[in-house]
Amino acid sequence: MALAVSLSLSFFANTNVTKGQDMSAQETTRVRAPEITGGRGWLNTDKPLSLAALKGRVVLLDFWTYGCINCIHIIPDLKRLEHKYANQLVVIGVHSAKFENEKDTENIRRIILRYEIEHPVYNDAEFKVWQNYAVRAWPTQYLIDPAGYVIGKVEGEGNGDILDQTIAKTVAEFRKRGELNEEPLKLTLERAKVGDLPLAFPGKILADAKSDRLFIADSNHNRIVITKLDGTLLETIGTGERGSADGAFDKATFYRPQGMALDGDSLYVADTENHLIRLVNLKTNTVQTAAGTGQQSRDYFLKGAARTISLSSPWDLQLLGRQLFITMAGMHQIWKLDLDKNVVSTFAGSGREARLDGPLVDAGFAQPSGITTDGKQLYIADSESNIIRAVDPTAGTVETLVGGDLFEFGDVDGSGDEVRLQHPLGVVAYGDKVLVADTYNHKIKELDPQTRTVKTFLGTGKPGQMDGSTAAFYEPGGLSVANGKLYIADTNNHAVRVVDLKTKQTSTLNVKELQPPAANGANGLNGSETGPDAEETKLPTQTLRAGSDSALVIQVELPAGYHLNPSAPQRYRVSVETGEKQLGLMSESHLGVIGREKVVTASARSLTLPLRIPFRTHEPGPAALRVQLTLFYCREDNTGVCRIKTLIWTVPVEVANNSGNSTEIKLQGKLATE
Repeated sequence: MALAVSLSLSFFANTNVTKGQDMSAQETTRVRAPEITGGRGWLNTDKPLSLAALKGRVVLLDFWTYGCINCIHIIPDLKRLEHKYANQLVVIGVHSAKFENEKDTENIRRIILRYEIEHPVYNDAEFKVWQNYAVRAWPTQYLIDPAGYVIGKVEGEGNGDILDQTIAKTVAEFRKRGELNEEPLKLTLERAKVGDLPLAFPGKILADAKSDRLFIADSNHNRIVITKLDGTLLETIGTGERGSADGAFDKATFYRPQGMALDGDSLYVADTENHLIRLVNLKTNTVQTAAGTGQQSRDYFLKGAARTISLSSPWDLQLLGRQLFITMAGMHQIWKLDLDKNVVSTFAGSGREARLDGPLVDAGFAQPSGITTDGKQLYIADSESNIIRAVDPTAGTVETLVGGDLFEFGDVDGSGDEVRLQHPLGVVAYGDKVLVADTYNHKIKELDPQTRTVKTFLGTGKPGQMDGSTAAFYEPGGLSVANGKLYIADTNNHAVRVVDLKTKQTSTLNVKELQPPAANGANGLNGSETGPDAEETKLPTQTLRAGSDSALVIQVELPAGYHLNPSAPQRYRVSVETGEKQLGLMSESHLGVIGREKVVTASARSLTLPLRIPFRTHEPGPAALRVQLTLFYCREDNTGVCRIKTLIWTVPVEVANNSGNSTEIKLQGKLATE
């Protein structure tokens, strides 16, 4: 491996490709790609992958870390390439984590689900693959040819066309040689192991005491949910499909919306992955685009009519007077929309990703993702720098209040620069304090802007979902306050948490009658023969009485506090593997009638346990049954994770002429929360 590293350093230094170059033209020598090894395992595949086993395919290694907005920006490019070269290209995400929290495989699994990543991902927590490829920055992509040699690399965003052109040339060349493997690669996706819930990765939240309304950015359902403050459902805005269509609430579409700001009957929404600001008219129940073109901006200093200026991943919003301030995470800046003049412009930040205080135009931000105000100053959660900033619009200055820097993070209370946060995403002003969603520390912290001190307010520091006086959260992302209560978008728990600010008692909001969008109702089933997250059990031979009405009786023990999801289709499949003369199955349409069906299937939202499936025994002899049951089960409060589990039983059967033999086969199963 040391030799590979040495060769890689020499070769890769000559193959760095910038936008507009041809990757293949950069090759100066043929160097075999180092193997993918030294990490903590694979996701989106049921077995480890290797470059040796992928010989004959083009391989694209995407080095990323999930808190990086630039890494998220290139996911659409990767999806386009995966679709275009479905049988020739294998994309592998090499997740080399920046933050400690990002090294955890379960946390990576959640982000794969959040961003609907459908290629294999390798957890390179110790940077072994990163070092072997001499990677210097996130994101970086390497292309490897079907013979296992590096073609070249690109860094940063905007390289989709270069990659496309190079892949096309490589595919054509190796196809001509007869050395291209075009057999589809079968994967087991993480989404096949979980079901859908009423909320999916809620990002931001807005509580309004005056109107008794709570606005929830149901980000992965691409919609806005409106409830009363007690959780009573009032309205859903958006179909659930990705898109940017304006119109009535039941026709409009969003794409992973985040922050919101309320101005009377006008709700402004940061439509993050559409790179738009949307305006929701709560009187006419309509949605329209307020700012942005739908294209991602590459320009740092702009000003003009709101719908003529491109934006880049607007993440949060704050209204101050008639100015709507925007944390433009994709540009590492703060922008503003003048609501009276309908003009959008850069407000603060040079675009340089840095911790840099000073005049507005010179300041450096790093993926600002949360914003709030005390009526005078703006407070910014500057996520990638792990700091909280104060912006004074009147004085025109940016100042760091507490925290570290781009690579100085942790979980340390205290004052000023000694404070350590980990990728904070949310802030809300409350009295003379600012509450902070210290996202990757799974905590809520309290900042005193005057003394520049921070202390833990709630949270254990470990991911969890515990209510009461010792609350636990899982990557909380958004905060809002109304009527003495703190509302938290507890993103990875798919929940809204409510904290009494006097007693610090935490509860989980029950959003009554909310259902997932219809299109997402059975999310996760991949149609595979074995079913999602399958567990197989072989039973000893069961002896049955010949010529009798019999039944399979299936009982499955659910974890405490869980129930079958009534909005998901539970399903079973029973097949006679051998012995059709001995056994006959009966579908629901044939109940009460002697049958000789080989396979019977059913899918029902109202399935209850124990499950009883009738069949008929015929003449004596050996037979075998295969029973497959797929269940969707969730917490009673429909938050956390809704899981899918497939239980499979193979049952050898002996049918005999003995009146004392049983007429039932009893199958037992048990579901877990991990």
